[in-house]
Amino acid sequence: MRKSSMRRRATAFGSAGALVTATLIAGAVSAPAASATPAAGRGHAHGWDREARGAAIAAARARKAGVDWQDCATDWNLPKPIQCGYVTVPLDYAKPFGKQIELAVDRIGNTGGRSERQGALIYNPGGPGGSGLRFPARVTGKSAVWANAAEAYDFVGFDPRGVGHSAPISCVDPQEFVKAPKADPVPGSEADKRAQRKLAREYAEGCYERSGEMLPHMTTPNTARDLDVIRAALGEKKLNYLGVSYGTYLGAVYGTLFPGHVRRMVVDSVVNPSRDKIWYQANLDQDVAFEGRWKDWQDWVAENDAAYHLGDTRAEVQEQWLELRARAANEPLGGVVGPAELISFFQSAPYYDSAWAPIATVFSKYVAGDTQALVDAAAPDPSDTAGNASAENGNAVYTAVECTDAKWPANWRTWDRDNTRLHRDHPFMTWANAWMNLPCATWPVKQQTPLNVRTGKGLPPVLIVQSERDAATPYGGAVELHQRFKGSRLITERDAGSHGVTGLVNPCVNDRVDTYLLTGKVDTRDLTCAPHATPKP
Repeated sequence: MRKSSMRRRATAFGSAGALVTATLIAGAVSAPAASATPAAGRGHAHGWDREARGAAIAAARARKAGVDWQDCATDWNLPKPIQCGYVTVPLDYAKPFGKQIELAVDRIGNTGGRSERQGALIYNPGGPGGSGLRFPARVTGKSAVWANAAEAYDFVGFDPRGVGHSAPISCVDPQEFVKAPKADPVPGSEADKRAQRKLAREYAEGCYERSGEMLPHMTTPNTARDLDVIRAALGEKKLNYLGVSYGTYLGAVYGTLFPGHVRRMVVDSVVNPSRDKIWYQANLDQDVAFEGRWKDWQDWVAENDAAYHLGDTRAEVQEQWLELRARAANEPLGGVVGPAELISFFQSAPYYDSAWAPIATVFSKYVAGDTQALVDAAAPDPSDTAGNASAENGNAVYTAVECTDAKWPANWRTWDRDNTRLHRDHPFMTWANAWMNLPCATWPVKQQTPLNVRTGKGLPPVLIVQSERDAATPYGGAVELHQRFKGSRLITERDAGSHGVTGLVNPCVNDRVDTYLLTGKVDTRDLTCAPHATPKP
């Protein structure tokens, strides 16, 4: 489930389903020995062998070609001196001399000079479907948290395959995608469920009609192979990588396929890499975690009742939410904000502490009689065609990757049983998340078997960072990856739940991330840090 606000691109690995249910250059080079680990894909080793060889061919080609860095196009909205370029990769790594696609990349050089430079640090923010092109702006924006790392590393971002400027895919007309109000995600009848099932099936069909050539190749292993080709194009012998949310799963798959190519890897807010979790069960686990973090936010709002006047207990704040939801279900606010749009807006609070005060403020204004503030915050903007196209593209990539990565239940009774049961105690996100993912039940291309994430020869210590009460990527995912990657270290932010820990100000975390990136050293044992500062009203 990726955060799917109308106006914001999100970085978690799933989304509120309310939105979706609305609706090549081949060259001849000699192939070096493949350095991926085919054994990681037991059960179809021959296929992995072919793709490993294809990845090695593509990397050798990219190393020779490099990147033709230029000033970024004006409409990319990236400030100078950030530079942009493209890296060419095979659409299908089993056919490395077949159709090629171009991946957009950008960079800013390290700030510390040649003597301090340690290479490129490549970033993925999550999704699947998130763009990493804003990463170098952490340098131009003078982010204090990343200042030390920026002295040593070029900051490199990229649009993964299918995203943004990298052979973008689409499943529905973007303006139709954002139309509101959508149907209430919580079904009131079997007819409501049938209507949502029809929308999900039509969405899957739309993905195939608009992007059918890309869909079979929209997988995490292919994106990991793309990442290795980008590494080679940059002239880097080994990869330095920062992945957040879904980016942690991309890192886990890369580390399994290319363990000897990793130099430093930080994974933050970790997707559970177990084959049993990818992706159906992972989304059910989210529903439970979101309910817990939703309650954390309500507790905070209640503690700050003097500022928000929404109730001085969690129960009172919840009652205000249920009243708002019921009113919007009966008559959408401003004609466009119903329960689906409310969930899309309010879900930012369980995601990010930085959203706690802004969302509480808008909610407080509504209760005080200012409906327009909530409409302005939660309604789509039909005039923002670029933003709407980006939102639709991100949703398409999310769906394509998760649906193609793994097998999903095809029997509706399984979905109905599991989500009905979960909704009883975890109503905030469950049905919205179900509809978001239901296109995977009727996905029109072959669904693959997830990689068995594990330690391979040459994998260095990986630094894992996780908040204890994360909603989008529950804590168990960090523990699972820690067990699978031998020698890794786990930093836990206690009594915290904001998604994406490394970007927050918490010296206990920040100092250790810096030390690892600059020296490769990790603590001798796992560490628990006190939480970052609680938001102020």
